[in-house]
Amino acid sequence: MEFPRQYNAVGDFVDRNVLEGHGSKVAFIDDRQSLTYRELQSGTGKVANILSSLQIRREGRIAMLMLDTVDFPIVFWGAVRAGVVPVCLNTLLTTQQYAYMLSDSRAEALIVSRELLPVVAPILGALPSLQNVVVVDGEAGEHHAFENLFAAASDEFETAETCADETAFWLYSSGSTGDPKGVRHVHSSPMYVAGHYGKGVLGIEHDDICFSAAKLFFAYGLGAGMAVPMSVGATTILLPQRPTPASVLEVLKRHQPTIYFGVPTLYAALLADPDCLPQNSSAKLRLCVSAGEALPEEVGKTWKQRMGVDILDGIGSTEMLHVFLSNRPGDIRYGTSGKAFDGYRLRLVDDDGLEPGTGEIGELLVSGGSAADGYWNQREKSRATFEGAWTRTGDKYFQDDDGYYHYCGRTDDMFKVSGRWVSPFEVEQALVSHPDVLEAAVVAKEDEEGLVKPKAFVVLKGGANADGLFDPLKAHVKSSVGAWKYPRWVDFVSELPKTATGKIQRYKLRG
Repeated sequence: MEFPRQYNAVGDFVDRNVLEGHGSKVAFIDDRQSLTYRELQSGTGKVANILSSLQIRREGRIAMLMLDTVDFPIVFWGAVRAGVVPVCLNTLLTTQQYAYMLSDSRAEALIVSRELLPVVAPILGALPSLQNVVVVDGEAGEHHAFENLFAAASDEFETAETCADETAFWLYSSGSTGDPKGVRHVHSSPMYVAGHYGKGVLGIEHDDICFSAAKLFFAYGLGAGMAVPMSVGATTILLPQRPTPASVLEVLKRHQPTIYFGVPTLYAALLADPDCLPQNSSAKLRLCVSAGEALPEEVGKTWKQRMGVDILDGIGSTEMLHVFLSNRPGDIRYGTSGKAFDGYRLRLVDDDGLEPGTGEIGELLVSGGSAADGYWNQREKSRATFEGAWTRTGDKYFQDDDGYYHYCGRTDDMFKVSGRWVSPFEVEQALVSHPDVLEAAVVAKEDEEGLVKPKAFVVLKGGANADGLFDPLKAHVKSSVGAWKYPRWVDFVSELPKTATGKIQRYKLRG
């Protein structure tokens, strides 16, 4: 996919839809209102003028700590129109984590939903770079009220003549093993994702209605909720609240989306809910998508059997902006991440940098046009991750004889038992396939002789009893994936530690 050197992403995602006669088409719907593409275009002009009035110049940075409402795309694309760089922040973090990211990014303004203001209020006076705070949807107090600024602003704005390779926005990595890293993405990346994954894999069309449980601040959610649907003038349903089985089913039934984007833990939680039935979902649903973590085979098969719709499991990353390896309609093998698709090249390397044989484990590397421009002020980590055209994912995979990629675990999560590699994910899949198990996480633990063995943390389904379940679970794993892989210890827990994007934090279980 080629882009002209002078290119601003807002032209493809906002203006083109209006120019092609789709201005009256609904672009976004939240729990209170809807927004057409023409209204979005007008709103982005207003936001661009607001940023100019706050003396935020081109290439300056603003932080967005916003819930998923129609205001999010207005602010995001308004900043892009102005050549200002929006920095999307996770809405589920702590005060100190926000202090780190606001300081690290040196954001000049913070656009924050009123509901989230109390979390950042204690640190706002201690950030020298932060000159303005704009509060969305509520009482602003000493800060600017977005609604007042928006009502007074003109929607006439000459779009900044940015470069296709110029930084358009930042996302912060999940920081599951340390401080999050600012990931810089360029103007051409969202349309690259939309063209190769949205059109090439999903077959996204103008009449589709998309609903993503993954939030817009998250790379997967930004692609699912903005880049992919907006690239063809489709409609997106937004859920401001944290997704639960009840809230997801309510949205599916009320708005009847055609494509649903979820994550494995939420699919598992939905299946555990007795109300998760076709009649309580969308009758128009043609595709379900999963990313964020690998989808257990049992979850995918059970969903298909109960709901009658396939889940396309794939893998993406903040560094690559969205999914780069996926199953696809008509070519699904549950328990795998699918195959490579047009626009991305994949290869596996062992610890010596050599290509492993079929069925042998290696680290996955990917090359594609949506790769980030590097980490902000993290030179050593940038050089370790971005190797020329290739990006190291940190994920261990093997490829089978048919070309499907099988996820094994993160590089830091893999371990050997009796000299043979154990994939935590493989053992977790075996555990989840037991009828009493909802979720599982597996880590390495040394026994009394100093030998490494698997230890499992298991969340049971409602009504299941842990008493007497240890031995049946061990036998179940032995018969499913191999005698040496069974967990020597099983802790039954009420929940697993996860990042705000749903990834299991196995490092917290290793102590």
